Amino acid sequence: MALTSITEVSNAILQKSAFDGGDVSFMMMAAAMVFFMIPGLSFLYSGLSRRKSALSLIMVVSASNAVCIFQWYFWGYSLAFSRTANNGFLGNLANFGLIDVLDKPAPGSPLVPELLYALYQMECACVTVAIMVGGIAERGRILPAMVITFFWMTLVYCPLACWAWNPNGWAYKFGVLDFAGGGPVEIGSGVGGLAYAWILGCRQDKELQNFRPNNVSMVNLGTFILWFGWLGFNGGNAFGANLRAIMAIWNTMIAAAFGGIVWCLIDYRLHRKYSMVGFCSGTIVGLIAATPASGFLPPWAALIMGVLAGAVCNCATRLKFLFRIDDSLDIFAQHAIGGILGLLMNAFFATKSVIALDGVNTTVLGGWIDHNWKQLYIQLAYIIAASLYTFVVTALIVHYVDTIPGLHIRVAAGSETLGLDEIEIGEYATDYIEIWRDAMGPVAVHPDFIRRESTLDTITCAARSQPALSQDISTCNMHVHDNLHIRDSHMDEKPVELEVLSGRGKARISIIA
Repeated sequence: MALTSITEVSNAILQKSAFDGGDVSFMMMAAAMVFFMIPGLSFLYSGLSRRKSALSLIMVVSASNAVCIFQWYFWGYSLAFSRTANNGFLGNLANFGLIDVLDKPAPGSPLVPELLYALYQMECACVTVAIMVGGIAERGRILPAMVITFFWMTLVYCPLACWAWNPNGWAYKFGVLDFAGGGPVEIGSGVGGLAYAWILGCRQDKELQNFRPNNVSMVNLGTFILWFGWLGFNGGNAFGANLRAIMAIWNTMIAAAFGGIVWCLIDYRLHRKYSMVGFCSGTIVGLIAATPASGFLPPWAALIMGVLAGAVCNCATRLKFLFRIDDSLDIFAQHAIGGILGLLMNAFFATKSVIALDGVNTTVLGGWIDHNWKQLYIQLAYIIAASLYTFVVTALIVHYVDTIPGLHIRVAAGSETLGLDEIEIGEYATDYIEIWRDAMGPVAVHPDFIRRESTLDTITCAARSQPALSQDISTCNMHVHDNLHIRDSHMDEKPVELEVLSGRGKARISIIA
């Protein structure tokens, strides 16, 4: 009797609902997968930075996620997707605080309710702003970055999302093909990060010498977390458990694989080494290129796109030297250039046979494959408009926030030398490598050791000028890599940065470079 009642209730609910339960479940899972990209970005950025600023990048990505959630709930969704605004540029406040956002069909698809659509789009926005704030790496303050995040979401991301995805947006009406965010997500984050880094200025020359990622294992972990989440990011933009979602996931996998292979092979040709960082970078640019294109292309075109993304974005990493902008994490070279490449691929290889697989967009034409020759200039106009708007508005936002007392965007030179983990957070991603503890055996800790007598007295010295240190290292058979090079007297000296912590009876030296 009870089982019969449950069945009757379930059937009644399904008959009342206008949405398929499988589509709704699929989109809930896709939103959760996109959210998981946030820790993936945190680990990626942390591994690519110096150890003394590794935690600060995890912090800024995590904090930007919280700010973005608030902004999206407050007015972000309304500014991007409100139905009643028809200016083609930006929405209104009709859905302020998610007012009247419940069970109506979503603006972007009739397959899912608007409340679920708003949740999914919020997660995509969180990933975008998390990518963009990587532009502050190793020199930017966290509090001003959060203020900039709120204004950037309001004045840059929401307009870009309205252009491309709101049925009243000018780019939507113009016929732009942008599946999962070549404009709002990739150009927005890549060009925005470049503008942020430009206003912020370059790191000190000393910080650029002998620079190497502090944890390549973390880079690999972050990359594969991102890859996992990206399947929900791209597949979810079909807004249902349908063949178009499966095609988008297939294209994402193919482009990522070939992007990683090509980037790695180019690095091997130049340096005769297989670079793990290079493979991860290539994988990511393949995912980026697939973002605007994965729901439009046949699989063979995704292969071409992956190869081109790996090659073009690898070469684009040299642009920061041409621009004289310290884009330390190559956000522009990967996200902006990769997103532009994906948008251009739509002009050539998008096909209506793939677009119609969702059962909704059955009349949309593709690109040149469908003899739609005008699609190329449509895509180019959209790329130029999104890039120029993003760069100018982001630069203005960062510049004017920097003029507000207490919100200076950059730390002092001495703080940059010590590292943002110590100055901004007071915690560390990993503990300092302490010679006295790890190599010279246990030492009784006296309270005097807690006092740092030279926190700011970070010194530059040559190992040859420290005979006692050199002898202790030799005695303990300690191999010191990267920044500490012990050389013979007839060789050039190689400076190293050491932090000296004096205690009773002996000194403790921690390598902080």
